[in-house]
Amino acid sequence: MKRFVYVNDDDSSHELYCDNRISNRKYTLLNFLPKNLWEQFSRFMNQYFLLIACLQLWPLITPVNPASTWGPLIFIFAVSATKEAWDDYNRYLSDKKANEKQVWVVRQGSKKLIQAQEIHVGNLVWLRENDEVPCDLVLLGTSEPQGVCYVETAALDGETDLKTRNIPPACMGIDSELLHKIKARYGYRGVMECPLPDKDIRRFDANVRLFPPFLDNDVCPLSIKNTILQSCYLRNTEWACGVAVYTGNETKMGMSRGVAEPKLTAVDAMIDKLTGAIFIFQIVVVIVLGIAGNIWKDTEARKHWYVLYPEEGPWYELLIIPLRFELLCSIMIPISIKVSLDLVKSLYAKFIDWDKQMIDVETGTSANATNTAISEDLGQVEYILTDKTGTLTENKMIFKRCCIAGTFFGNENGDAVKDVELLNAINTGSADAIRFVTVMAICNTVVPIKRNYYSASGTVLYKAQSQDEEALVRAAASLHMVFVNKNSNILEINFNGSLKQYEVLEYLEFTSDRKRMSVVVRDCDKGNIMLLSKGADETILPCASAGHQTKTFSDAVDQYAQMGLRTLCLGWREVNEAEYQDWSFMFKEANSTLVDREWRVAEVCQRLEHDLDILGVAAIEDRLQDGVPETIETLRKAGINFWMLTGDKQNTAIQIALSCNFVSPEPKGQLLLVNGKTEDEVCRNLERVLLTMRITKAEPKDVAFVIDGWALEIALKHYRKAFTELAILSRTAICCRVTPSQKAQLVELLKSCDYRTLAIGDGGNDVRMIQQADIGVGISGREGLQAARAADYSIGKFKFLKRLILVHGRYSYNRTAFLSQYSFYKSLLICFIQIFFSFVSGVSGTSLFNSVSLMAYNVFYTSVPVLVSVVDKDLSEKTVMQHPQILYYCQAGRLLNPTTFAGWFGRALFHAIVVFAITIHSYAFEKSGLEEVSMVALSGCVWLQAFVVTLETNSFTILQHVAIWGNLVVFYIINWIVSAVPQSGMYTIMHRLCRQPAYWNTMFLIVAAGMGPVLALKYFRYTYKSSKINILQQAERVGGPILSLGNIEPQPRSLLDSDLAPLSISHAKNARNSVFEPLLSDSPNALRRSFGPDFFHSHSPYSRNKDM
Repeated sequence: MKRFVYVNDDDSSHELYCDNRISNRKYTLLNFLPKNLWEQFSRFMNQYFLLIACLQLWPLITPVNPASTWGPLIFIFAVSATKEAWDDYNRYLSDKKANEKQVWVVRQGSKKLIQAQEIHVGNLVWLRENDEVPCDLVLLGTSEPQGVCYVETAALDGETDLKTRNIPPACMGIDSELLHKIKARYGYRGVMECPLPDKDIRRFDANVRLFPPFLDNDVCPLSIKNTILQSCYLRNTEWACGVAVYTGNETKMGMSRGVAEPKLTAVDAMIDKLTGAIFIFQIVVVIVLGIAGNIWKDTEARKHWYVLYPEEGPWYELLIIPLRFELLCSIMIPISIKVSLDLVKSLYAKFIDWDKQMIDVETGTSANATNTAISEDLGQVEYILTDKTGTLTENKMIFKRCCIAGTFFGNENGDAVKDVELLNAINTGSADAIRFVTVMAICNTVVPIKRNYYSASGTVLYKAQSQDEEALVRAAASLHMVFVNKNSNILEINFNGSLKQYEVLEYLEFTSDRKRMSVVVRDCDKGNIMLLSKGADETILPCASAGHQTKTFSDAVDQYAQMGLRTLCLGWREVNEAEYQDWSFMFKEANSTLVDREWRVAEVCQRLEHDLDILGVAAIEDRLQDGVPETIETLRKAGINFWMLTGDKQNTAIQIALSCNFVSPEPKGQLLLVNGKTEDEVCRNLERVLLTMRITKAEPKDVAFVIDGWALEIALKHYRKAFTELAILSRTAICCRVTPSQKAQLVELLKSCDYRTLAIGDGGNDVRMIQQADIGVGISGREGLQAARAADYSIGKFKFLKRLILVHGRYSYNRTAFLSQYSFYKSLLICFIQIFFSFVSGVSGTSLFNSVSLMAYNVFYTSVPVLVSVVDKDLSEKTVMQHPQILYYCQAGRLLNPTTFAGWFGRALFHAIVVFAITIHSYAFEKSGLEEVSMVALSGCVWLQAFVVTLETNSFTILQHVAIWGNLVVFYIINWIVSAVPQSGMYTIMHRLCRQPAYWNTMFLIVAAGMGPVLALKYFRYTYKSSKINILQQAERVGGPILSLGNIEPQPRSLLDSDLAPLSISHAKNARNSVFEPLLSDSPNALRRSFGPDFFHSHSPYSRNKDM
């Protein structure tokens, strides 16, 4: 499918295509209420609470005033709706500002100023310097005679460097006066054949045909290089003119907008399971009490004259008591838990934003939490998958060494540009050296900065999309081959004071599949045509001419890779005119197709990139960032496994991994290689490595496997089962020469094994990996902000990852675990008291508490103290950073699981018994009225809540004391005021109770009886069965050092066959633990995972299986 765009057409496009009005709004005034309610009630929990609220409208069954449920429900819905409305209003304001921006268009032969929303497809839009592009345009003209303009795409893809955009060849020579006369369908006209709108910002495969007097009815191909997209800015160019091809929400930027799929954290998943368990328990309780109530009604109730049950009731009489108990027990599931969790999670994100210790001093970049809902998952990370360049390294490329025609330069002083022999070779006219440096200077997409070729120091300033290219061009300049100007397709090179010009005929662009780029140029002095190429050794050396010796260059690549340097091979050849003309025709034809253009272009490129003369190898240094080795070592002690995913050569990646502490050097560490170009080779290597892993899993060795992109593709396609076991057995992996799609596949593989993954990168090629992972972290680096914008969290340097996980992740998990379980505890406590009261009220479903008390209990009396737990710290930040091993408690889910929840459940049951028994004994049985009994029980609950929160708080601040004890004071103030209102139903109750010594004695007795056993149990566990965290807490209090924490006992997590069903893996239960268990005594023993000894068989273990 495609669309036809008529240049400067104001008529037909109005009906066919949308205007340029941008709308990111989710709602309108008319649909806000129904749409928002539909979204909120699409959640099961909200449907459940709505059903309960509706049942309470039935007077016959409701035990309390419906306001006790409708009030909190409406409040929670109102909060969510208000937040949605505010966000949507801000989107409306942003849209309004963009839509009403003034832009110039050409209409009826002159420029007119209109609003951006009035632009239509086909309009001729006129931009001035520093203007924002209002829609997607195809360039027709610029102020530069070479037909180029410069755009800033940071708002689109996060890349900060300027990019060049060119007008199509068919439009070369059109001046501004002629542009005003272009008109569709009559006079001067043109038509463009474009694909339907899509969100791919790196591809635009289209054609343009301009009729006389511009071009004689010929088709000219268009690519993304001929477009400037919405939200870009025109820079360093006086003016540019283009045709609107996509407008409004159909622009590439508009198509890319959308709400990302929400990520479910492990804590959220556990809360959902616990909620389901409580719901089942609630149904059982309702059924049992409903049956008991009906039995009591039919037997005992009719014996009492004051129980006015009718002799014959309606047909639904048997449902009344069960429904009463359903309403009574509905508070088992706290209605406010979602709002509370959302609130504290937003605060967790703010803590990350406000953390001054995570500000990069060099750039001033602070940490930023884009996703506010997954902070607790940071504390449960098991695998970190990281890019190398720009993530572990600085991405500041420096040309260090080279090998030209078999001669090595830079080995003496470690800097090739200062090597006297190389300088002499260039100055004396060595053909190989001059060609090598020429390729460095010309074979690139670097652009000298417009209007300011020279800085104050006299050196040329460059803008490059690739740091490698900039390093090569700068090195060539230092070697007297200075790239000084780019004038359209003419490159000007200053070589030893003489100016040389080269005409660029074609660019053969770099892609992740080709792994090389080439440029076809014509020497303007000699007239000969040359092909200059550079790229990875695996793609350049096979293109060498027959008989050309490449062993020296292969050895050079290996030698430089052993030093941790990035390598590029350079080659060239002359192309005769006839060959170029034939190839150029095919290249133009491939560029004109709208279907599979990229594949066809790559195929045509291969027809020219052959018989190369290999000139040499360039080696570029990319230094490690500060703190990377220490960060990785600390996080490995925390039990986190590391995988490096890089496009670099294997030896380079290995050296970087060794220097980063990814793996220990021999003999403590061992690297196992998985290479191969065929299925059989990969199969044999996988079998060998897996056998070695099994043998060494009990040995004190740090074992890692290394695999390249080719072998990885085969392994994932044909031997996925074997590779999955390899991934589980190994703590460390180094994956080289991998593509962006393979990075995402590896993340998905680990997620399928139920591991919590974190992916971190800094470039656009890391976006897929970052978005695929449970947690995505982007580094705001030299490659731009694309990864940072796509990520859940962005940081300035890799070293801040340590603090992000150990401090923010751990604290967030601990606080969320407490808050969620406490929310259930306080709801279960009041519900159990209601259930106990039913046994002394004829199992009738009568409520002990009035509606106002129930509503205030959930909203005011118990919510405020626990919300301040967001500032609680069980250990100081310094201790956490010094002892990263304690992260295991979070990874293994030690603080939130069915066992810990059962403890809170039991505590709620015990406290309910204490409160009910003491209250009934002290105030019931003709001693007081029901209202007084209710208030005493409620007071006992509030007092217990205060002491429970106090007991569970680790670090007290003034805010926490005010919240806990101030809330208790507020409880009495509120009830004192309510007791003064005659119509409240609680008239004078609190006044009378507070004057009675028996009331305060009862409160003391409730607290003592309820908290005494809890304190005793806590003291016993703290003294005789203390955890490693307790040891550290005690050390902090006494100020003593911790010499050794000993081992943390692992808690295996069963792995059922169904967990890995998509991989078709057979294995034994309990085969692996949830995380690698760190050894706190620094013992080298490692707990490894396997699928059991039956995995290998006597026959070939990894026979090819197409179904895997």
